[in-house]
Amino acid sequence: MSSKFIYSADDVFNVPSYLNFLEYMGTEMFEKNKKVLFIQDNASYHKSSETWKWFKENKKWIEVHNLPPYCPELNAAEALWKITRRTGTHNKHFETEEELRSTLDQVLGNMYENPNEISGYMAPFL
Repeated sequence: MSSKFIYSADDVFNVPSYLNFLEYMGTEMFEKNKKVLFIQDNASYHKSSETWKWFKENKKWIEVHNLPPYCPELNAAEALWKITRRTGTHNKHFETEEELRSTLDQVLGNMYENPNEISGYMAPFL
């Protein structure tokens, strides 16, 4: 089993933006004859009928599981947000939104390019 970090940014987080992310993720992660195990939290757009329709239509390559409500200790994203805050945003003032986005792109891009650097944080979830 292996893991991969994929991220995208959007101005709004809703069902259409989530479905766009899932499509993007599918093009990044899909390997012939390998199934993706996908774990998500309980954001409202994760639970929508359109989202679950998409999961059903793509069940040949993706298996989805929802985390229990209010369980940040089970959510790997929480560990990654801690890294993001520590290495990118903690005690920093950003003059513009562009400065903040650039910093986040740098931190998250590093996670994407170097997944081994976050593997210790992900170990409890594998």
